[in-house]
Amino acid sequence: MNISVILPSYNPSQKLIEAVDALTKYGFDDIIVINDGSSKDSSKQIFEQVKTSPHVTLIIHEKNMGKGRALKTGFEYFFENRKDKFGVVTTDDDLQHTPADIYACAREMENKNIAVFGARNFKRKNIPPKSRIGNNITSFTFKFLCGIKISDTQTGLRAIPRSYLPTLIKVGGERFEYETNMLLSMKQNNMEFCERPIETIYSNNNSETHFNPFKDSIKIYAVILKYIVSSMTASLIDLLCFTLLNLLLPKKFEEWLRVLLATAIARLVSSAVNYVINKNKVFKSKGNVKGSLLKYYCLCIAQGLYSYGLVYLITFLTDSEQSFLQTVYKMLIDTMLFFLCFSMQREWVFKEKKDNKVNK
Repeated sequence: MNISVILPSYNPSQKLIEAVDALTKYGFDDIIVINDGSSKDSSKQIFEQVKTSPHVTLIIHEKNMGKGRALKTGFEYFFENRKDKFGVVTTDDDLQHTPADIYACAREMENKNIAVFGARNFKRKNIPPKSRIGNNITSFTFKFLCGIKISDTQTGLRAIPRSYLPTLIKVGGERFEYETNMLLSMKQNNMEFCERPIETIYSNNNSETHFNPFKDSIKIYAVILKYIVSSMTASLIDLLCFTLLNLLLPKKFEEWLRVLLATAIARLVSSAVNYVINKNKVFKSKGNVKGSLLKYYCLCIAQGLYSYGLVYLITFLTDSEQSFLQTVYKMLIDTMLFFLCFSMQREWVFKEKKDNKVNK
């Protein structure tokens, strides 16, 4: 085949041998196995047996570095040593993915020249609750906050064209969070992907997994949360400035003018902070500053006018002119506007035009 298999493994069971045999029988003649610092004596024997296959290349990490690092090691080796291959397909060492599904994803990737991800069905009864709930939450978060529509966010079965690898090798993350970072990087770099339904297999209630639900979930969600921390920080600055100005501005001002001035000045201060952080740290945009700055402040003006208008309208309708209540109104309104503006920043303000999209 014109596709190489990348197979990261840590303290594997006999299933690794079964997986390699099954892949070989399905026609895969280049299987790159990464021993990610396995420590069990039984694992060493398994790797010794696996590397006797003429179709296997075994790469060894002297210490455990994490699945993300193992994948990147495989990608780097492939890119440097498999110049004639079209792409790679990644899979796990515990037979959670059938050779038929691996083969189908690889072939579809080769035909479409885009990444193909195997998607499990999380509605089935045999899915462990923690896996079902965790994936559903992450899938919703990706769609709502990141604009990425994907049903299986942590699938280990991913067929990836060679042309994607130089970018994905540079993506941060050494453990399970790397697979999440890959998705965000692909979105940022306009790399297309599709999903293909695959058989859903969870043996022994997924007891053999090395995924730590608490520690690794924090790392995964930290990747997503960095996209909103900047805006939340700016919102806090905006809220504090608004509250102080609303208290300090002379009461002789008309109510509408006092709210307008407090909103405008607070927005100016917070928006400057938000723009710098979003451009350089969140969206990591290298585009034209003048263009993104103009779009950003057009959005800020619109957001500020909506915020002011709604705060003033609610104040008028409730016949309440207390500064504390106005702050509460503003906090609720700006929370709703935050999600809308986040999407517009991602898709309009800081979205870079790619002159070198992946070749089809």
